[in-house]
Order: sequence, then structure tokens, then C-alpha cells
Amino acid sequence: MVERAYPLTTLAAASADCAQVRLAALPPATRSIVRTTSAPGIPVPDMCRAVVNGEHALLWLGPDEFLWLAPEGADQPADAVDVSHRDTTIEVSGPYAAWVINAFCALDLHLSAFPVGMCTRTMFAKAQIVLWRTENDAFRIEVARSFAPYVWACLEEGRREFLA
Repeated sequence: MVERAYPLTTLAAASADCAQVRLAALPPATRSIVRTTSAPGIPVPDMCRAVVNGEHALLWLGPDEFLWLAPEGADQPADAVDVSHRDTTIEVSGPYAAWVINAFCALDLHLSAFPVGMCTRTMFAKAQIVLWRTENDAFRIEVARSFAPYVWACLEEGRREFLA
């Protein structure tokens, strides 16, 4: 069997530690686009929100489009389109995570405007991403594998001033 290559493995290994803004390449996941009103065991999220049930999450992407996330190898919902191979995930965390993301993304990421649980499709520099705030100081960026090294490099540039 051919081993899957992950575009961020080398970049993550070479990334400097920084308590102010941490970058992590999250493990592979099962991703599906769901165009129904529910996924197994997860209620439909409100507009621009995510619902989490254990290791599964359902993110609202549009009026009838949701991104279903689960651990790699999980069974997918019925009538889902598997996009696991298409994207990868970068986690940005720390007290200046929003600040670093804002270096390349024009969204207002203040907690009052983009609270925990909010998600949206947006542009990050020249890459389309799905941005999801998972904690006060933590975000997940779902990005196409081909754009992942570019987004990672932008994030490294944004946090450069915090590296001592």
C-alpha cells in the first residue's frame, strides 16, 4: 500500500517553539461534505457555527452544506462526499493566535465578533480556508493540501516577531 504524504510534516518539525503563538500540523482526519440536515449523532449547527460530539464535528459552510470531521478511518455519513484527501489541518494557538491569523486574514477575530465555536470559509492571503475557533486562543485552519505549505509560511511570517 502506498503511504500517504502529509505536506506539513517537515515544516512542523522545523518550526521553532513559541509560547505566544504555536503552530501544529494536526493528524490526518476523515472529512466529508454533507448536504443534508444531519450527520450521525450530531445536531445541525447554527449558521457559521460548529457542533462537536466527542471526536466528531459538523461545521456549517452554507445553507445546505456542512463539513463533517472525524478521526482518520471513521465511517462517513450516508450521502457524504469524501474530501479527506483534499485538505489538511493547521492548529494556531496561544495568546496571539488571532493576531497572527489577522496578519493575512481580514476577519474581525475579537472574541465578541468571532466567538468560540464560530467557523467560516474565508481567504487567508491567497488561499481559501475554513477557519474555526475551537477555544478562546485556538483556531483550526482547514486548507487544501496544495496550499498548506504556503499558509504555514504565512503563519510563520506573522509570528516571527514573537520568536526570541
